[in-house]
Amino acid sequence: MFNNILIAVHPTNEDEAKQALQEGARLLADGGELHLVSVYNPSGTAFFPHVNEEAPDAKENEVRDNLDLLMRKYLPRDVSATLHVLTGETAEQLNALAAQLASNLMVLTSKGACSRWSLRRATLEFVTINAPCAVLVLKVDEDEAETKIA
Repeated sequence: MFNNILIAVHPTNEDEAKQALQEGARLLADGGELHLVSVYNPSGTAFFPHVNEEAPDAKENEVRDNLDLLMRKYLPRDVSATLHVLTGETAEQLNALAAQLASNLMVLTSKGACSRWSLRRATLEFVTINAPCAVLVLKVDEDEAETKIA
């Protein structure tokens, strides 16, 4: 059992989040702390990086609302989590937050050989090599990991 678990999820992928939250709750020691985090790059999705389609505050609120929904939907009623929404480079932000929180375990998900795998593999590799704590990578079945939150 772990006393301080950091769970990183994409805020719109419900199946990944469900699996990660359920596993995190299962591994959490009585009286332990659970943290749910998502990292986004406010300029990383636009064709022109300096042009942002959505105001940063609006995007942060959208991500926080999705995380809150996932937490309420998939955590047992007697387990709560602190939500964290970060901006910047994913792997660096995750490792920094894990160090700041003195996490004992970081839970990540991986879809394996999907179309986004090359980016995710680099992130997973960086996190696992440089993390200040143990890292658990959950493999999510590609066929089951397509449910998205609108």
